[in-house]
Amino acid sequence: MHQRILHLGRDERGMSLVFVSVAFMAALSATTLAIDVGMFMNARSQAQNAADAGALAGAVALYYNNFDDRSSSGPAVLSAINTSTNNQVAGGSVSVHPEDVTFPLSPSGKNNRVQVQVFRTTARNNAVPTLMGTFFGLRNVDVAAIATAEVSPANAETCVMPFTIPDRWIEKQTGPWDPDDTFDPGDVYVPLKPAPDPNTNYTGYNPVRDKGLEVVLKASNQDKVTASWYNPWDLPGSNGANDYRNNIAGCNSAVLGFGDKMQAEPGNMVGPTAQGMRDRINLDANAHWDTGCNCVQGSNSRISPRIVIIPTYDPVVMAAGPQHGANIDLQIVSFIGFFLEDMQGNNVVGRITPITGVIDGDLGPAPNGTFPAVIRLVQ
Repeated sequence: MHQRILHLGRDERGMSLVFVSVAFMAALSATTLAIDVGMFMNARSQAQNAADAGALAGAVALYYNNFDDRSSSGPAVLSAINTSTNNQVAGGSVSVHPEDVTFPLSPSGKNNRVQVQVFRTTARNNAVPTLMGTFFGLRNVDVAAIATAEVSPANAETCVMPFTIPDRWIEKQTGPWDPDDTFDPGDVYVPLKPAPDPNTNYTGYNPVRDKGLEVVLKASNQDKVTASWYNPWDLPGSNGANDYRNNIAGCNSAVLGFGDKMQAEPGNMVGPTAQGMRDRINLDANAHWDTGCNCVQGSNSRISPRIVIIPTYDPVVMAAGPQHGANIDLQIVSFIGFFLEDMQGNNVVGRITPITGVIDGDLGPAPNGTFPAVIRLVQ
């Protein structure tokens, strides 16, 4: 018996089970770390995407729908919430309350930002459940994210229409100004000035004052400057009626800035303009202008493809050419947004609306009071 006890004391055959058990626990811990931590990192990225999308949607609604309505039931807050909650995190919806959508000031003091916070947390009763962590007493984790979007002036545009109208002026003959006025001697036009010149006397189109203004665009076949008469011109790399029509129905990617010259088309391009406009309207057939909100409703896109970008020209420079026997001189002074409502024969009926632009690093800062804006994430 004594010998058997000594033999058992020196027997190592059971040690392998101990090592296997320890290794199994180590492998289980590593698996937990790999699976759960990877899932948490993915959930954090998804939460950031939800916050980013919500902030951008809120900024779009702020700019296009109502820049002054920052209430809990306003378009900016509702759009931010709806867009954020449509982006799932780890297979579940995030929580975003109206108080999670705020409007902080920019470093320069401008009230042009939308900030959104999204949550999947225990406090909101929607924390992200763990997979392997349950075995170690960790049943869920909190995930949250924050994003800020900004509406800031743009210094350039792309996808511009191949026709132009005069910028708005102060009508002295038959005031106040309306879309049927003609620019005559005595009328006053003050163009935008480059920043940082404050230039509070700019008379052109304004995205707040003129939003919703209905304009009927008519082809210009004369040298007179009339507010609603458009002049066709050749975009860079384009020539002829087919390119002209395609640039209306689609997008010419040329980047244009304030002060660029526009080469006038010799004809009035009535037919190609009407055809291109009808093609553009068909891209978003159910969109319409709602006079209640003074904005586009029923669109199939966040920004309707029926909102086009029209460059405006300096009416003083244009009028001076024909008066001195010179060819017409079209120079970009600004850009406006124009929602295509309908066609009346060959005339184009639409509404003035805000429009987004781009930032071109090769150009200077955007002029003060410029119409187009850039909507971008800043945090």
